[in-house]
Amino acid sequence: MYSELKQALLRPKTYQFYTAELLWNDPHISGQMLNLHLDKVAEPASRNFAFINSSLDWICDEFQINSEKRVADFGCGPGLYTTPLAQRGAQLTGIDFSERSIAYARKQAAKNNLDIDYRCQNYLDFSTEQKFDLITLIYCDFCALSPEQRKKLLNIMFQSLADNGRILLDVFSLSAYQQREESEGFAHNLMAGFWSAADYYGFQKTVKYDDEKVVLDKYTIVEAGRSFEVYNWLQYFSLKRLTTELNNCGFDIISTHANVAGEPYSDAASEIAVVAEKR
Repeated sequence: MYSELKQALLRPKTYQFYTAELLWNDPHISGQMLNLHLDKVAEPASRNFAFINSSLDWICDEFQINSEKRVADFGCGPGLYTTPLAQRGAQLTGIDFSERSIAYARKQAAKNNLDIDYRCQNYLDFSTEQKFDLITLIYCDFCALSPEQRKKLLNIMFQSLADNGRILLDVFSLSAYQQREESEGFAHNLMAGFWSAADYYGFQKTVKYDDEKVVLDKYTIVEAGRSFEVYNWLQYFSLKRLTTELNNCGFDIISTHANVAGEPYSDAASEIAVVAEKR
């Protein structure tokens, strides 16, 4: 137990551990994540439905969504964007490595008689001969990736886009970073049983890395018969840093916004959303 407690409070190097697969495909946790996706108000997994609807209206107008548009949603989850975009006529591909989310999305497509190409795989391994007019990566998924993973993903997007194709993605800003605080916590069945159906004790530690502008939310879960850790990394961006990463992978930013609903950009906003074009 001493070693587990010590490990729970360690401060790892940035991106030293990567546990996204556990978060999204553990039988219990993935069910909890899907419930959060489908909650119309809660925002740990997806934005609230009112915002999503506003975002969809802006996306359809900004990118002139119609039956000729080929769109890929990276990290599509249960189809909160793919389903309505397909209903508005676009040709949709959705990529997500959560088996539970993709299964739900496929059921919704069948229910609504929509022809959506869902791929259950890590988008870092995605490849296709198809060329898209638009690729979306929404709710700051980009922030959860290491610098190497971000570069790999941008290269995949570049190869998957048609000439003059565009991407839409959002990230957390430095303003949001300033609002984060380091913390530690401990509870029996931490987060009301979110992490396991079994009885457990949970340790939470939030760490800030000021030089890198990265935050780690680390969870250590101890059951009677097993223990595991979840590492949620988030990179926070300046517009300059985001621009550099995109430029280095062949993209030029053509518009900047406060979010993916198209609100005007502000340094004080908690997010930065950009539309970037393949060079």
